[in-house]
Amino acid sequence: MDLISLPPCSRRTELTTMANEQPMALSPASTSAIKISTTFLKTPVKTDQEILQNSMLEDDPNSNTILACTDLTEDNGAHHLGNRPRWGPRHKGAQELAKLYSNGKRTQELVCVYICISLMVLNFGLILRHFRFERVSNVVVAAIFGILTADFGSGLVHWGADTWGSVDLPIVGKNFLRPFREHHIDPTSITRHDFIETNGDNFMVALPILGKLAWNFFTRTNAEIQQDYAISAYLFLCSIFIAMTNQIHKWSHTYWGLPRWVLFLQNHHIILPRRHHRIHHVAPHETYFCITTGWLNWPLEKIKFWSTLEAIIEMSTGHKPRADDLKWAQKRA
Repeated sequence: MDLISLPPCSRRTELTTMANEQPMALSPASTSAIKISTTFLKTPVKTDQEILQNSMLEDDPNSNTILACTDLTEDNGAHHLGNRPRWGPRHKGAQELAKLYSNGKRTQELVCVYICISLMVLNFGLILRHFRFERVSNVVVAAIFGILTADFGSGLVHWGADTWGSVDLPIVGKNFLRPFREHHIDPTSITRHDFIETNGDNFMVALPILGKLAWNFFTRTNAEIQQDYAISAYLFLCSIFIAMTNQIHKWSHTYWGLPRWVLFLQNHHIILPRRHHRIHHVAPHETYFCITTGWLNWPLEKIKFWSTLEAIIEMSTGHKPRADDLKWAQKRA
């Protein structure tokens, strides 16, 4: 039986029963119902049991709280919850964080999106103008390295924002760290964000690259442009992947209505697959940070890249990783 086909109450009942068992054990039906771990790993980073117990079931985004149906009581036609949600839009911390989204932040995102799209169109035209057919192989190599750079960059930024800092920090906290805190408590909130809110910050990151690229096209001779064409193609494609990273991330949390071409790219792991990204959303969210394609998640995990960085920083500064993230997650009352 497919997990998505189960009614919401059935899923919550099953999970609550499992959570109350010591030790918790998956039934045969549950084992066959959900296989979240990446298909190419012999030893999953997170087991199906860990995923079921410590992450939100995103196919039920509006009432996914790990609550049994028996916790729902009716009083004069109104439903009340016997427990507070661990995740989802009804979580107190998620509601507080959502309210911190300001008009100023919206303006910044709008400006960045419109300027970035303009520069994308401009640079795309310039790339095509100077394209030579014999440079096809260079463009393919540039695309691969652009994807890898964007994937690693997405992981580095994601890890830094998830792990360190506080929403209380001036400017950076409410404007740039707040979405990361909200996303861990209410993962599907991103699916309710429009194009501007979803992509504004990533488009902002791509602006300097696209701006420098356009400057190079307008200030260099044709010979110089041809000499550095592979680098220009790499910078352009890398900036596109950076800009689209959070849209790809949004698709990895979207379980209905995705276009077939997006599903094709996900199913063939050309962009971040939904099942692959679920591994990151197992509390305490300490692995699989790369969210453009996710290609680098497994090798970085195998060499303990993120955990080693965290250990070095904690030893040097005394700061605990994900302390602020945990603080917001605990605001359930």
